[in-house]
Amino acid sequence: MIAKDKAPGGPDMPAALRFMLAARRCELRGLDSLALTAELVDLISRLVHALQKERGYSNMHIGNQSPHLLPQLDALAQASRAFEADVRRCLDRLEPDADQPADRTRLFNRIAHLLYGLEELPGLRQRIRDLSTGQVESTAAFTRLIGGLLAVVFEAADTALDPQVTRALVALFNFMQGKELSGQERACGVIGFTAGYLDDAQREQMRQLIEGQQRCFELFAQHAHDQALRSWESLAADEAPIRQLRDIALRTSADQRVDTGLAELWFDLMTTRIDAMQQVESLLAQALVQRSQERIAQARADMANHRALVRQLGGAPAEETLPMLFNVQGSVMDTPPADGVGSHLGRSILELVQEQTLRLQRLGDELREARSTLDEVKCVEQAKRALMRLHGLSEETAYRQIQRAAMDSGRRVADVARELVARSLDGADRPPSGHSR
Repeated sequence: MIAKDKAPGGPDMPAALRFMLAARRCELRGLDSLALTAELVDLISRLVHALQKERGYSNMHIGNQSPHLLPQLDALAQASRAFEADVRRCLDRLEPDADQPADRTRLFNRIAHLLYGLEELPGLRQRIRDLSTGQVESTAAFTRLIGGLLAVVFEAADTALDPQVTRALVALFNFMQGKELSGQERACGVIGFTAGYLDDAQREQMRQLIEGQQRCFELFAQHAHDQALRSWESLAADEAPIRQLRDIALRTSADQRVDTGLAELWFDLMTTRIDAMQQVESLLAQALVQRSQERIAQARADMANHRALVRQLGGAPAEETLPMLFNVQGSVMDTPPADGVGSHLGRSILELVQEQTLRLQRLGDELREARSTLDEVKCVEQAKRALMRLHGLSEETAYRQIQRAAMDSGRRVADVARELVARSLDGADRPPSGHSR
């Protein structure tokens, strides 16, 4: 016997339609949650930019050991605190104690680490004001915190259930990551130029930061919308002065020093670049929020259409609609509906079920494609951790080994990383193929 349910305030409702409406409600709840996540990512983007500016001026204050930058530094710290408050208010609306999908576990764990890191900011700011910390230590502390914020953005992208929203998140994450590497390059250059030269480790770090930016911006370009891409291309076309200073920095040594006044010129050029990059980042964040809102509006409209169908069922006996709804193997699929409201509505329900099934399948295929970049990032991270654990390497050296193996074997970094992860799971203690120790 086919189950029937009472529609609220209406006649008997076929169980299939009840579950189809339940699926729509679940999708809508997921989209509401995604919209809040998109809002959180937008706020995180603003906080990251504020912290990047604060990190840069902190380095200049420590390097100059002069109080003239303190008023500006205080203003930047105040701006960061305001954005931090916005992020915290948004996090309060996430309701971590409520029922949540299992795929948000990592996101909530990242948020917990982020909140812990934010508690260390007041002490760091005081040490910077007192000049009781150095440029390297200050940079590392800000970088860890910004890394925690970017990790939340990454996990948000990995939990998004809409392919277009996922692509928007992937574009934004990679651009934010590239912008953060640019901020780290600014800090590295300030430290080196302040000393008059970059030592071997600093020169290698700068090279890695430049290469890392290139990778991030390439991935951003693959997923970004046209307006953001045009804005970035316009910005990237005017970087000749920065490239010249990079070349100078990479040629310095203890025996080939340069004027320490270049530190301020480098800082100003890189700050202008990073501020311009924030405009591109804002376009990406706005597109993300807009797309999530559009998906909610679309889902609500679909839900309204389905509820209208339920109301129409009030004019037809349920038993007339049920054969059309469940007899998917019979010839009735190939036969035009006979006259009569009941048969017509029954076929409409079946078409809705089929349409929703195909739509979800199509979305699933698009989502897997959109997440492929995220999967590759996760695989490279796993491979780096495996090399660090097995061979005691630093993170930078581990990535270099993977990158060198990819170049030697003519493969992509992600493919080499995937092979290395598989070998580490098998317990094989050897470097990736294409590289000899």
